[in-house]
Amino acid sequence: MRYREIARKLRSLGCEEIPRRGGGSHHKWHNPAAGRIAPVPDWGGKDLKIGTLRHIVHQLGLDWEVFKEV
Repeated sequence: MRYREIARKLRSLGCEEIPRRGGGSHHKWHNPAAGRIAPVPDWGGKDLKIGTLRHIVHQLGLDWEVFKEV
């Protein structure tokens, strides 16, 4: 799954992207419902590995099954 699709799903689940202050290939996301923050890598056209994606979802306090269904 690419960054754009992940970002769309996170927004639909109520998460917000934190504005960036500098460069880099990671974006920080905040889940206001759980009060958690997680970095999400933006590898352009490359897919994120499934383990990386599951860890991001876990860090944000979201349910993996709900994330997959969105």
